[in-house]
Amino acid sequence: MPDQIVALAPWSPQEIFDLTVLAFNVADRYRTPVILLADEVIGHMVERVTIPPKAQIPFWHRKKPPPSIDFDGSYPPFQPGDDLVPPLPHAGEGYRVHFTGLTHNERGYPEMKADTHHHLVNRLSQKIQYNASKFTLFEEYHLADAEIAVISYGCTARSARRAIQEAREAGIKAGLLRLITIWPFPEERIRALATQVPALIVAEMNLGQIYHPVREAACGNCEVEVAPKIGGEMHLPDELLKYLGVRS
Repeated sequence: MPDQIVALAPWSPQEIFDLTVLAFNVADRYRTPVILLADEVIGHMVERVTIPPKAQIPFWHRKKPPPSIDFDGSYPPFQPGDDLVPPLPHAGEGYRVHFTGLTHNERGYPEMKADTHHHLVNRLSQKIQYNASKFTLFEEYHLADAEIAVISYGCTARSARRAIQEAREAGIKAGLLRLITIWPFPEERIRALATQVPALIVAEMNLGQIYHPVREAACGNCEVEVAPKIGGEMHLPDELLKYLGVRS
């Protein structure tokens, strides 16, 4: 389910590396699947990637159970803490942990009861929502005084950024909100942006997947239009300038 995962969308080869590191950190720290949505265009780019020394690569330590817990099998490996994330020891540290893909109780053993399923799935969903501010990422470009804004992600955001530059040169105060985290979705930022500008243009290489959550987050405060493109070719900046009123 989308509310139980984290999805990241890089827009450059460098960000593929950086977000891969983040993906492992988030997955380990918050015990959740993380999907890296690296599109084909980014995967075929030839650009410089800087890989820092190992000591400089961010490393998030997972939350582990206190060492005072007895190793007698009584440790409940799925009992959540205040942030709804259960602690997790490393393999070989003496804890007896049972894992299953089925609905399970806090000991990790299958328990096919409706209330157990309700409790488990709600915690998994709330865990992501509760901690969303720690890994919900986006980039703003010329939004401070924007009168129209483009929302985009992945390779399409590169064309959108160029279109924003050209629109500015033509006297149109356009801005870009680049989504780095697709889920959790930055609803609050989009809701605020929708009260600032009369129109949001959602540029994406499909028929409008992100358009729908953007329109929902905008709450009717502005017009939301999709700039779709399919066929495998990126948007050209000129194609997006038409939506910004620079090209006919």
